[in-house]
Amino acid sequence: MSCHVEELMKPLSDNHDVYLCVTPIIDWNVAAVANKAAEVTNYCRSDVEKAKCLFEWVRDNIPHSKDIDSDLVTCSASEVLEAGTGICFAKSHLLAAMLRAVGIPAGFCYQVCTRNEPYQGMVLHGFNGIYLTSLNRWVRVDPRGNTGTINAQFNLQEECLAFPPDLTRGEFVFDEIWSNPVPEVVDVLTKFKSRRQMWSHLPASIHSIDSNTASVVTRVPISL
Repeated sequence: MSCHVEELMKPLSDNHDVYLCVTPIIDWNVAAVANKAAEVTNYCRSDVEKAKCLFEWVRDNIPHSKDIDSDLVTCSASEVLEAGTGICFAKSHLLAAMLRAVGIPAGFCYQVCTRNEPYQGMVLHGFNGIYLTSLNRWVRVDPRGNTGTINAQFNLQEECLAFPPDLTRGEFVFDEIWSNPVPEVVDVLTKFKSRRQMWSHLPASIHSIDSNTASVVTRVPISL
């Protein structure tokens, strides 16, 4: 990953412990989540190997709900694992929980993308920030799931997100790494029971005050 991208990342807390917490959404204390994380990383020796294996497992084994035309809406990590599907936000919740279960600090990153037809305007997309203690650095990974032209990878040299932002279209990545999913995401995932009904109501951006710092987060386009 280029130094430029790494320098742009802004964890909203310097305390890595907050990126290891159990919450109602990141419920890695549920046995099924913790056991699956341990199973996937059973033969891994380092935090880098564990992070890569968990990222690839969630990316490849939990299909994005839209890709398989599922109408299910999942939110918490345990729900996603049990249902075996989720949209980008939900998959990031599961990956964060599995990472935390094996002692790797993990948080949440977001970007604003152009919506696909027939929808117009912008839509929020979610993925993960991971702190690798052995390298003393954060990396960003996108477990959304590869399909068509999407090719998200775990790459320490060059960031490979599912949707590289097109600045000419007003797309951008938030610098911040949140320790909890933002309220806009949790609200929409818990309000709707049908993904198809939810689809036109997905958040377009982030307007909340971060609970970790009690300050308004920066929302300006960045150059990658």
